[in-house]
Amino acid sequence: MSPSEHVVHRGGCHCRRVRFEVDAPADIDVLDCNCSICRMTGFLHLIVPASRFRLVSGADALTEYTFNTGAAKHRFCSVCGVKAFYIPRSHPDGVDINVRCLDAGTVASMRVVPFDDDDREAATAALAHLTHD
Repeated sequence: MSPSEHVVHRGGCHCRRVRFEVDAPADIDVLDCNCSICRMTGFLHLIVPASRFRLVSGADALTEYTFNTGAAKHRFCSVCGVKAFYIPRSHPDGVDINVRCLDAGTVASMRVVPFDDDDREAATAALAHLTHD
């Protein structure tokens, strides 16, 4: 499989009310951000264009949390509390998937790359190539 080919990854929240599909490579690079919310929740980031994300079920179970600038739309299951994906402020036309919420079997390899939110501008510039377009 060439690096540009996509597979369908499926995932969702803990109680399985929220389910989604995302088209992305089987070999992925993910970001490990050290900001307060990512550090506290253990979120590992796989950012994709919104056109490659499909919410399969659970729209009615989602609730939204915003803070600071209000640009990021943190959506999580109102039943089990898991945030399987959200709309990031860095890519408002994309969706940020929590790789920890993907079902087993479609990720062939994963490289975890640290993201320093204390120097967001430099970190974003250095890692711009990691968005799975």
